[in-house]
Amino acid sequence: MADAAAAIGVALVDDQELFRAGIRMLIQSQDDMALVGEARDGEEAVALAASKRPDVMLMDLRMPVLDGVAATRRIADHSAAVGEDKPRIIALTTFNRDQAVVEAVQAGASGYLLKSAEPEFLLAAIRTVYSGYSVIAPGSVHELFQHAARTVPAAGPDLAVLDQLTVRERDVFLLAAKGLANGDIAESLFVSEATVKSHLRSVLSKLGVKSRLQLVAFAYEHRLLG
Repeated sequence: MADAAAAIGVALVDDQELFRAGIRMLIQSQDDMALVGEARDGEEAVALAASKRPDVMLMDLRMPVLDGVAATRRIADHSAAVGEDKPRIIALTTFNRDQAVVEAVQAGASGYLLKSAEPEFLLAAIRTVYSGYSVIAPGSVHELFQHAARTVPAAGPDLAVLDQLTVRERDVFLLAAKGLANGDIAESLFVSEATVKSHLRSVLSKLGVKSRLQLVAFAYEHRLLG
């Protein structure tokens, strides 16, 4: 992976040559980014991630041979198996309410963007995930997960998945899943932000999720939010 002083190594995965050409030109126009490789399908993406170890991968979700969700999962699993940092993956989709986006986030993607996103937004997203944060397409992430939740049979909340959390960790989990920032959670629970961060780290570890975005997906998957 590139060090802090180096250009952000970006890999592009998409089966459409014209789309790749446009993104290639955009990345190459940036002084703080370098295009380290391209792939046309998920199988090539997995190989590219292992050989070039990019910092950020732009991953189309609808591709032949192996789709972007499966490729994201395999890349994350391989990185975990060999003890390396995985690339931060931004899922690319044509539709704002794409069930595959939810699956990609659950597989380890750091967020998603519409393929029609403005160039400056895409560049900002690359820098954002490189810094360790999640990104989402403009609009409400909760609308996306609510829509996905409606595609599965109705059932009551699966509260048992929270049994391993303390009472205060449950409070932090539910507020974070609703989209509250650490400061707002701290104010709501009358604790410090440092305490919220500590509880949140514990929650992520116990639930086996790696980001706040995955935490939101987890909450909707287990019907813990309306």
